[in-house]
Amino acid sequence: MRNKYVFLYFLLEFTGELFLFAQEPAVTVIVKPVEIYDVLNNPGIGFTTFQRFNGDTLNKGLIWTEGLPIKYQKFNGNLKNKDYPMTSIAYFRVYWKYLEPEIGKFNWAMIDSALITAHNRNQTLMLRVPPYGEGTKTDNDVPYWYRAMVGDCQEWIPANEGFSFEKGEGWRVDPEDPRYAQYYGRVISELGKRYDGHPDLESVDLSIVGHWGEGKGASILSEKTRKALVNAYTDNFKKTPLIMLLTDVKTNMYGLSQANVGWRIDYFLVSKGLVPRIRDVIISDEVPGSDHCPVSLIIE
Repeated sequence: MRNKYVFLYFLLEFTGELFLFAQEPAVTVIVKPVEIYDVLNNPGIGFTTFQRFNGDTLNKGLIWTEGLPIKYQKFNGNLKNKDYPMTSIAYFRVYWKYLEPEIGKFNWAMIDSALITAHNRNQTLMLRVPPYGEGTKTDNDVPYWYRAMVGDCQEWIPANEGFSFEKGEGWRVDPEDPRYAQYYGRVISELGKRYDGHPDLESVDLSIVGHWGEGKGASILSEKTRKALVNAYTDNFKKTPLIMLLTDVKTNMYGLSQANVGWRIDYFLVSKGLVPRIRDVIISDEVPGSDHCPVSLIIE
């Protein structure tokens, strides 16, 4: 019986404290926004720096670096980007060969440094690890040890007449070789085990095949290969968001069946109120380097 009285006394005392707290007078805060003409940077959305961090000198003209090892410019403390707004995301693509220069030995120091640098520049890191780039150059090929393993033949280089999603063109190695899912899938799995949930990692692109990892020919992959490559991401990135390119129905639907993946495609998203002011959307396909970029939006 004594225990009940002790409990009742504690409950009354605790409730009394809550009652006194609730009676404190409310404080009214008045906020009067001041009109500005700056670009508002919301974390996780908006502009990104590409292969660069805030404050870096950008590429000149119509060229850019992609997939090569991350290089760090001398930083003078100024985070502003010349002729461009500040960004909250640093987007980098690094080819597989630079992340696993030797079989089973991963260059985590490169990713660690990129995460630290992004944090120090008021950004988070968005990352893609493509299997290879376009052409026959060695600096954008698969790792040298994997090339030695599968041979020099590059019968999957795309024909000059354009891209094809029906004949496997766009592949520099055969993804149906079981060693591709084994080794490329392994580097993605290890990446997830090490960095999933890192507070400075914004998201990871779910790339599996094709030049720059953009999914050319994904529609003709066997079900076994498709699942193995997608699962390397979805099984190991449970906290960090994954972003898929809009490649083909089978690959995208399977990715969605495994995780709440996002979509990545080049487009402009505008509010309904802005639509009447849109005068044109231009796809500059004459610019070398892509079949659909850059995209321009003209607003009155």
